Amino acid sequence: MLTATLLTLSLAVTGTGPADLDDPHKKDIAMQLVSSAENSSLDWKAQYGYIEDIDDDRGYTAGIIGFCSGTGDMLELVELYTERKPGNVLAKYLPALRKVNGTPSHKGLDPNFTKDWKTAAKDTAFQQAQNDERDRVYFDPAVNQAKQDGLRALGQFVYYDAMVMHGPGSDRLSFGGIRKSALAKAKPPAQGGNEVTYLNAFLDARKAAMKAEEAHEDTTRVDTMQRVFLKNGNLDLNPPLTWKVYGDSYTIKK
Repeated sequence: MLTATLLTLSLAVTGTGPADLDDPHKKDIAMQLVSSAENSSLDWKAQYGYIEDIDDDRGYTAGIIGFCSGTGDMLELVELYTERKPGNVLAKYLPALRKVNGTPSHKGLDPNFTKDWKTAAKDTAFQQAQNDERDRVYFDPAVNQAKQDGLRALGQFVYYDAMVMHGPGSDRLSFGGIRKSALAKAKPPAQGGNEVTYLNAFLDARKAAMKAEEAHEDTTRVDTMQRVFLKNGNLDLNPPLTWKVYGDSYTIKK
């Protein structure tokens, strides 16, 4: 135990330990992985202008992380963008976004919201706002919680992907509820548990939550992506990475 502790300290001092998900290169890998599942493309930076209603009772889903008009994160994004750039092409939709929050309604958004979203997506200020809200609401909380649980880069990604799809709430179908279900079955490394055992418990809980919602019941992003990396023992999420989502194959070489 002492030897392992000294090794850990040595790695920390020399900076030669495996990178966490917030390392710029690992973060880019995480964005590509999510984009393969959300947009069937590794080019996540091409998704700033993505917008459609995917019939999941969350209204419009848009942007690099699937901001939704029905869940509040799209509203907060447009508020941030407008704070930074008053009079932007989306600012006029703020009253409507406030009214449809919590519903699947498009009232006050149609017919031009999708066109105006695509226009805004060409603005680097809007792109930066999307990046910042992604980090504030999803990426940073997920990675920080994973680190607290003693998880390495793969576990940090597993948390992040769950946070993206299910939201950061505490009910049984949100990230907090999924994590609670996993903790009832296994201990994370920070509590003396085995990392692989715990991550399998988390992915089991994640699949149960996905199957509870019709729009998310296809669990291939767990089965043929995350579980594959876990079975391969790639807890540091090191490339090359090869996986499938919805039957399509992807590879990140380095």
